[in-house]
Amino acid sequence: MTALKQYQRIEATGLWRPSPDVQRREVVVSIGEATLTISDFNDRALTHWSLAALERHNPGVFPAIFHPDGDPEETLELAETETTMIEAIDRLQRAIDRARPHPGRLRWLSVAGVVAAVAALLLLWMPAALQNHVVSVFPEIKRHDIGDAILQRIERVSGKACTSEDAQDTLDKLAERTGVRKIIILPAGVQTSLGLPGGIVLLNRALVEDHEDPSVAAGYIIAERAWTQAQDPLDDLMDRTGVTTAFRLLTTGELTPQIVDNYTEQVLSEPRPSIPDQELLAVFAQAALPSTPYAYAVDVTGEAVIGLIEADPMAGRPLQQVLPDRDWVRLQNICGE
Repeated sequence: MTALKQYQRIEATGLWRPSPDVQRREVVVSIGEATLTISDFNDRALTHWSLAALERHNPGVFPAIFHPDGDPEETLELAETETTMIEAIDRLQRAIDRARPHPGRLRWLSVAGVVAAVAALLLLWMPAALQNHVVSVFPEIKRHDIGDAILQRIERVSGKACTSEDAQDTLDKLAERTGVRKIIILPAGVQTSLGLPGGIVLLNRALVEDHEDPSVAAGYIIAERAWTQAQDPLDDLMDRTGVTTAFRLLTTGELTPQIVDNYTEQVLSEPRPSIPDQELLAVFAQAALPSTPYAYAVDVTGEAVIGLIEADPMAGRPLQQVLPDRDWVRLQNICGE
């Protein structure tokens, strides 16, 4: 011990008493390996005290009175003139205390570590777990309600959805052909297409008005299906609006107008997320629809979508008509003049 080397040759005289009924006697005090040795003047050791178990009865008062821990009846008195020995005892006791294990401190650190780990788990794992749970148990009818609520909010920006008695049957046929629950044509608002909770797909009117081939509009619907399979629209909504939305959906099944507004503003202002070609082509193949018309609508040069063109699952195969020409013309006029 570094502190011991400095003091191991120090000696002092003091008054030692083994018990209250014995007269005090003058002794020689020396410091050994973590011990205080009390000897007579013939250098015969009378007792050894552990420095780690040594207590001072009267801190700051002289003569300094020491005794073994738990035995206040055996005492050693050191006069004020023995300052070096008193300081040595004090310093060595502090050094020993620093070196010994501190179960209480270790226990506190262990508890703090566990608390920190649990807090980190709750912060990192709990929101995702709650969100996944909501997605897995949320009723389909409630998804429809949320999709309708978002649609109503979008219509405040885009204008009312295009409707006509003649075209509604065609929209239903197109929805059935592409595997979604409902298709809505909007005069503005969405850039191209947008999938909402509850199996709703929104299409910009340009997708039906500006293309002679219904496979283009069908392709955008397929792209929304593929995106929905990659990430549930309800999951996307919670990603964008926070864990409080997940908690609200789990407890009430409803969204506040502010949540709907926040989500709507984000999805309308951002481009649709890209989908890996393989995932997108798999959905085209499942629906038996060609991917090439959609690809050229996305990029007229075909350079950015070459994978969708070259790996078109319907290339060289007989194609089932997406919609009869008469129905497609009717759908192209759904928004009127």
